[in-house]
Amino acid sequence: MADPILYRKRLIPEECVLLKDDRLLYRDEEIIVTAWNTLKPRKDLHHGLSCYYLEEGIKVSRFYDENDSLLYWYCDIVDYDYYEETDTYIITDLLADVIIYPDGFVKVVDIGELADAREAGLLSDAMLKKALLTLNRLLQVIYDGGFEKLQEPLEKYG
Repeated sequence: MADPILYRKRLIPEECVLLKDDRLLYRDEEIIVTAWNTLKPRKDLHHGLSCYYLEEGIKVSRFYDENDSLLYWYCDIVDYDYYEETDTYIITDLLADVIIYPDGFVKVVDIGELADAREAGLLSDAMLKKALLTLNRLLQVIYDGGFEKLQEPLEKYG
């Protein structure tokens, strides 16, 4: 079976990028695990691993520097469209993100972009609600000590 085709769709800035260099490490009906290098060279971030939890609407990534040191975990709130005939996933970033640093500090970012996207007509009320509820569920998992479970596929396949 060939690897699926993956696209990352962003609302702000508006773009849809083919993730042609991402390497598939594992896929089943529930998750997709990939390894990747940054699309645009950066001094701080070099490469990472990502696990797309398709039904949960969460992408959990490990971000590394060029020396393979863990910088932080980055959790995106996402939605996706799947096209079976071409085995293509379009993963839409729903803007709100959670960063978890190695020392355990948790930071929620880009909440204001949700309001901006709704005001600009880039998000429907239903998608805004979905993003906020998914963010809430993710934060509950983190605060309840369950984040390690979300890391397991990256440990296993990464």
